[in-house]
Amino acid sequence: MGCQVEAAMPPPAQPHVLLVSCPLQGHVNPHLRLGRRLAAKGLLVTFTTFLHAGLRGIHPDGACAGGVRFQYLLRERDDAGQMTPEHMLRLVLEAGPAALADLVRRQADAGRPVTCVVNTTFVPWALDVARDMGVPCIATLWTQSCAVLSLYHHFYNNISSNDNTITFPEAPENAPVALPGLPAMSMDELPLMVRLRPEFAGNLWSQMLRAQLVDVKEENAPSPWMLVNTFYQLERAAIDALPVAVVPLGPLLDDDDGETGDDDKDGVMAWLDAQPPRSVVYVAFGSLVDIGRDETAAVAEGFAGAGRPFLWVVRDDYLLHPPEPVLAAIESHNGKIVAWCPQRRVLSHGAVGCFVTHCGWNSVAEALAAGVPVVGYPWWSDQFTNAKFLVEEYGVGVRLPAPVKPDALRACVDKVMDGPEAAAIRARAATWKEEAATAIAHGGSSHRSLHDFVGILQKHV
Repeated sequence: MGCQVEAAMPPPAQPHVLLVSCPLQGHVNPHLRLGRRLAAKGLLVTFTTFLHAGLRGIHPDGACAGGVRFQYLLRERDDAGQMTPEHMLRLVLEAGPAALADLVRRQADAGRPVTCVVNTTFVPWALDVARDMGVPCIATLWTQSCAVLSLYHHFYNNISSNDNTITFPEAPENAPVALPGLPAMSMDELPLMVRLRPEFAGNLWSQMLRAQLVDVKEENAPSPWMLVNTFYQLERAAIDALPVAVVPLGPLLDDDDGETGDDDKDGVMAWLDAQPPRSVVYVAFGSLVDIGRDETAAVAEGFAGAGRPFLWVVRDDYLLHPPEPVLAAIESHNGKIVAWCPQRRVLSHGAVGCFVTHCGWNSVAEALAAGVPVVGYPWWSDQFTNAKFLVEEYGVGVRLPAPVKPDALRACVDKVMDGPEAAAIRARAATWKEEAATAIAHGGSSHRSLHDFVGILQKHV
C-alpha cells in the first residue's frame, strides 16, 4: 500500500479524505489507525495536525506511511515543549482555520480535491472550514465512548443559548443521573465537564465540546457523520438509545502505528519474554496524566511490597530522576520503568496479567481487545465514567480509590490476578477479547460499518 506521489494525479473516482486531528496523542493514534483502514480500501488519505515534538508515531511533513500522507497545518514553536494542552488547543484554534483552508485549496490546485474532512473532538472549527469551502462530506471521529457521547450530548444540548445556564440533570445536585441506555451514575462517576462546577463550565475544552455537539449549522448544510472508536456489542444499549446516529467502527487497533520492534529501544518485549505467564503488572497512566511525585512514590511503595514483576511507563522527568521508592521497587522486585512502550503489543503479551490504567478510552479499548484484567485509577475527563463501565458493566477489573495508598494498590492487583474473583474476571475479559475480534473481522459489525462509510465517500467523488 503506497501513497500517490506529489506530481501524480489521483484516479478520477478516488475519494480524498483529510484527517484533521487535535494535537494530543490520544486523538492522533486512533485517527491514524482510521486513516490506514481507509487507505487500505483504496482511498487517498491525508493527515494533518499541529506538529510538535511530543507526538509519537507520526512522520515528517510530506512523508507517506501506511498509505497516509502527512501534511501539517502548523509547525512546532520553540516553546511548544512547555505549552500546556489548553494553550496548545488555543494556538490551534487561533491559527488552524486559516491554515486548514489553505491546505484544502492547495489539495484542489494539485488535482487532489478533498471530498471528506474527518476531525476529532476539540477541533470543531475544522468542520466549519469544510462546510464553508464546499467539501461534500464531513465527519467526526469521536475518540471517547458512546456512553460519554450520550452524557455530553444531553448536557450540552440542555444549555440555554441566552444565559448559558445548565439544566442537566434536572434533579437534586447529588441525585444519580439516569439517561436512556446508561446505568444510573453518581456525580463522581460523570466526566468532569458535566459536573456543574464553575471551573469546567467556561473553559476552552468545554467550549470546544459544545461547538462540536450543539447543532448550529446553517440550513441545508451537510451534517457530520459521527464515527466512534467502539463496537456495537460493547455499547449496544448506549448506541441504541443515542439521540444521534453513530457509526461504531472500533476498536481501532493497528500494528502499524509506531509499535514495531524497531521502536522497542528499551527491550520491553524481550524483558516480557523472560517473565512467567500472567505474572507482570503493566502500569501506564497515559500521555497527559501526571499523578505527581507523592502518588508516584505511593505506587512504587505498593509494588515494592507486592512481590510481582512490573512494567511501568513513567513521565520522562521521573525516568531521569526517579523518586527513591521507585528505585527501591525496581531493585526489590524485578521491575522495569520506561518512558514509552508499544502498548498494544505489551497488552497482548502472555506475560501480562494485569493493567493498572488511568482509564483513557484508547487504553480501555486496547485492554478489552487484549483480554487483560484492569485496575482502574481514573484521573481526568471521561476516565471516571470509563472506570465505572470497566468494573460494573464489563466486569473486567476493580477501581483503585484515590489518593492511591500502597496497601490498596496491592489489594487491587491481588484481587484481579489471583484473588477469589480473578478467574471470573479473566473469563469476562477473554469474552470481550473475542467480541472485539469478531467486530473488526470480515463481516463483523465494525467491518460492515467501515465498508458502508467508504461507500458513502465514494458517492461524493
